[in-house]
Order: sequence, then C-alpha cells, then structure tokens
Amino acid sequence: MQAITQLLQAAGQGDRAAADQVVAQLYVDLQRLARRHVRQAGHVTLLDTTALVHEAWLRLAGADGASFPDRRHFLAYAAQAMRSVVIDLVRARQAERRGGGVGHLTLDTALADQLPQADDDLLRVHEALDELAQMEPRLAKVVEMRYFAGLREQEIADALGITERTVQRDWQKARLFLSMSLGG
Repeated sequence: MQAITQLLQAAGQGDRAAADQVVAQLYVDLQRLARRHVRQAGHVTLLDTTALVHEAWLRLAGADGASFPDRRHFLAYAAQAMRSVVIDLVRARQAERRGGGVGHLTLDTALADQLPQADDDLLRVHEALDELAQMEPRLAKVVEMRYFAGLREQEIADALGITERTVQRDWQKARLFLSMSLGG
C-alpha cells in the first residue's frame, strides 16, 4: 500500500510513468468498479468493463489539479469518473433516441412504448444524487464511495476523516433522501 501512496503522490506532481504504474497496479480494483457500473447500468451502455476503465482513465488523466493521497481516494474518484462516463453515454443515447437531429417516424406506436426506460431511471438517480450533493455534500460522497466504489464503511470513514458510526448515519440519511426523491 505504501508504494501505491508514493506513486499517487508522484503522479499528482505530473509523473506520467507513476500514473501508469498506479493504473497497472490498481487495474483489478478498477475492473471491479467498472463491472459494478456496467451491471447497474444494464443494457443502457454498450461499454464493457475494459472500455469503461479506459474511458475513466482518460478522464482521470485529464483532471487538472487532481491529487489522490491514497488508494481509497483514487478509487473513489475513479468511481465518480465511471459514473460520469455512464451518465454521458445515457444522455447521448437519449438525445439520439429523441431524434438526434434526424427526422424520426414511427408508424407503430407499440414500438415507441417498448423503448427501454432504464435510461430514464439511471438519469433520475444521477439527478437525485446531484441534488443531494448540493444540500449535503458529505452524504453524496458516502453514497458514491459505498454504492459506486464499493468501499466498506471503515474505508469511507478513513477517507473522509469521520467515524464509522457517522458513515452509517450518513448512509441511512442518504438512502432516505434518495428514496423520497425517486418516489419509492
């Protein structure tokens, strides 16, 4: 773990070789995160786990001023980048589905009703999480780190500098808020 922390610090100072080594060493963890995102997105995205890891890495590598003090922070940020990639794909797909600048004619209205609604569900979750982040940023971070990054409560507590009990309370509050926001 110490080596990862040192590599993250070097990468934060602009060392591309160190950044590449971080990704190589954490590739299994990044694949796990990507599998979770692909599974949650279902048929919504055409990306496989490898493509999602690579798309997220491009965003991570292009993030100016991003520094990651340790593995947990890096994986939390990677989960956020993956979420962003999936949401961008959903938005692009919805734009395409709604015409994408091309005239669209459907003669059979039953076909239009059969279009998948998972895109809408995924965007509703994303919007609710953004709303939560505006009101209670720490609660949104807990959701991202637990749900999207798959971190355990103790890992989240360490990363955020709070107690494990506070993480548990934040998780309960966030789940309640998201449930109310999503009408469930």
